[in-house]
Amino acid sequence: MIAQAMTAEGTPSRIASVLAPGGRAALFLLAALAIVLLFLGPIVILLVTSLRPGWAVYYIYRGTAFTVQNYLDVFARPAVVRAFVNSFILATLATVFSLGITVTSGYMLSRFDGPIPRTWFGTIYVFRTVPYISWVLPLYLVDYYFGLYDTFAGILLPHIAVHICFFSWIMKGFFDGIDPSMEHAAMIDGCTRWGAFRRVALPAAIPAIAALAILSWLYTWNEFLFALILTGHNTALITVTMAQFVTELGTAWNLMSAMAVLAIGPAVLITVFAQKYVIRGLRI
Repeated sequence: MIAQAMTAEGTPSRIASVLAPGGRAALFLLAALAIVLLFLGPIVILLVTSLRPGWAVYYIYRGTAFTVQNYLDVFARPAVVRAFVNSFILATLATVFSLGITVTSGYMLSRFDGPIPRTWFGTIYVFRTVPYISWVLPLYLVDYYFGLYDTFAGILLPHIAVHICFFSWIMKGFFDGIDPSMEHAAMIDGCTRWGAFRRVALPAAIPAIAALAILSWLYTWNEFLFALILTGHNTALITVTMAQFVTELGTAWNLMSAMAVLAIGPAVLITVFAQKYVIRGLRI
């Protein structure tokens, strides 16, 4: 009985010792380290693989054979350079055009009530409930029928549609958080509704618009499914061009990794330098 009592009393003491300030700090440090390894581990392996010769990609944990020739070989392929240019153009155009519609769409949903806003809200709601993958075959048939397959218009319009359906909701939430009293005051002073939107509401929503622009650009840059089905040789994008390193003779892991690192670069730079705008925008 005494031993059981001591064991029962000792268990809380051991737990308390683990949860002591030093133990809690160590536990937090281990958890943070595990999270960092979980997210950065694949990136480190990808980077090391991209610097290995072709014969050493299966031995990335040992050996000192490193080379930058993989990056030179990747850029020596015209298809890769063209894919980077196509992806940059597509991501930029999709962001500009979709925001031009999304901002006004979110403002309408936030400030107006009537059959038109309700119908528009119901339309984008229905489109957002449709599974993403189920869009691919109809879009392919539409592009092929209208001669838009393997053109910038054929891949740009679906991206704009997806952005409008998703970001209109987010933009509505941003405008809901902006006090409309200043807009009413501007209209009392003689501004039209459009003038109040342009002079009052729009400047207040600039951080939100910047955040959506970054998210929209990154989404288009990283998108794979539409790029796989709706593009060909003329409009090949980076996410699909990586597959050219998979051949009947095997997979050139070193070259594929080098291209993946190059593709990650712009996204990482935008995320690092624009992080504060994303945080500010999402907090409105």
